Amino acid sequence: MLKPGAVIAVLCAGLLVACGSGGSNEPTADIGKITTLKSSFGPDFQVSDVAKTGIDQRLLTGQKLPDGLTFDPPGCAKFAAGQLVPTGTEGNMAAVSAQGEGNRFIVLAVETNSPLPVVDPGADCKKVTFSGAGMRGIVETVDTPKIDGTQTIGVHRILQATINNQQRTGETYNYAAHFGVYQVIVAANPLVEPDKPVVPVNTQRARDLLVAGVNAIRS
Repeated sequence: MLKPGAVIAVLCAGLLVACGSGGSNEPTADIGKITTLKSSFGPDFQVSDVAKTGIDQRLLTGQKLPDGLTFDPPGCAKFAAGQLVPTGTEGNMAAVSAQGEGNRFIVLAVETNSPLPVVDPGADCKKVTFSGAGMRGIVETVDTPKIDGTQTIGVHRILQATINNQQRTGETYNYAAHFGVYQVIVAANPLVEPDKPVVPVNTQRARDLLVAGVNAIRS
């Protein structure tokens, strides 16, 4: 079984996730059913899961960016930093992770004790750059599939940092759908493997997993 820390490793790159709220007539869902997506990956993938468990605040509140960064536009620092769920959020989560074909996909289902407020980057924060001592990056919104009864958001992040005089680059796509107290989050990133070229992220598969994840927990 995959350890929760490994599941959220990619998600905790400071990605913004918007949180939706639904009405009292919103049907219930079973986040534990997210593990049924394991069967959608072929033999070329290493697949594991995390069964339904309590939300780990250390894993889902995101990773703080260093102080002293300059953001452009300057009013978009909150969007660029972002977080998965607000500090103090209570509830449960379950997840599936698949690694293969040069990519890693993580599909996370979250159920909170109450609906979370909507976080919208707004028209001015669709694309944000930031830079500082030894670090620079870009955060931008990307297209997401439309899913009935949900609010969706997609975020693409590229982070470059100089570590021990060597430049390291990280890239992650994050897609999320929100309805009522439920969220489905898909994170996708390229694998960095010795002596192998970096494979571009299969964003279509990531978007398909978002749809499949919502359908699975609603079924």
